[in-house]
Amino acid sequence: MVDSPSLHNLKRRVSALESQRLTTRLSGVGTGHGGMDQALGGGLARGRLHELFAAEIGDASSVAGFAAMLARQLGGGIVWLREEQVERQGGALYAPGLAEIGIDPARLILGVLPDPLAVLRAAADVARCPEAGVAVIELWRKPRMLDLTASRRLVLSLESSGMTALMLRIAADPAPSAAYTRWLVRAAPARPLEANAPGPPALEVELLRQRGGTAGGTWQLEWDREQAIFRNRNEGATALSGAVVPLPVRRPAGSGDGAVRLRRSG
Repeated sequence: MVDSPSLHNLKRRVSALESQRLTTRLSGVGTGHGGMDQALGGGLARGRLHELFAAEIGDASSVAGFAAMLARQLGGGIVWLREEQVERQGGALYAPGLAEIGIDPARLILGVLPDPLAVLRAAADVARCPEAGVAVIELWRKPRMLDLTASRRLVLSLESSGMTALMLRIAADPAPSAAYTRWLVRAAPARPLEANAPGPPALEVELLRQRGGTAGGTWQLEWDREQAIFRNRNEGATALSGAVVPLPVRRPAGSGDGAVRLRRSG
């Protein structure tokens, strides 16, 4: 883990991802789930802002997992921005959980900023850098500075650079924004495998809004780590109660677990 108090260090690391530059075309990235891709007109649009809401505060890990899965499908480097208070009180991103989803921690730069305003300022900078690939912007509650104007500015930068942003909204209610899609995410039980072992990570997602398209679809998804696609969780055995998507967030605990450390800036 590399610690630095400066936003300059975060910008420098973003620039270092130039070799992983994404295409700037605003195409859709197929999720692998037929119903969801059909509703999205072929897949999740690149170069756009997508809002991901946790249905309940207890679904924070599930919405983070969904963001990580989408980020893997979008490809390229990942810059994950979050508040220092969330990192301290809510738990750190958990490298083994991300690895279970299929993300190489070397692809991810973690930016821990002092407050929501700093998170949004860093997001505005990252949004102008196509080298970064995907920005995950994690915000809790309803920051005063996050309004329709702020989201429009972010969208303009994304459309210019081809960068894609996934904005996690936790303990917050939907409000007017310029987001291209808006999702509600809940935890879901995994299917049991042989010997009653838990199956692949699972969650339930609802498409609340899609600019210029239809909304209202709800799907129970299962994550295929090897293929990096979503499948229909309901195809197969009855769900095993209590087994949910592996947590990409770990609550504060002792550090003697041998976990791979994420590169951290901020």
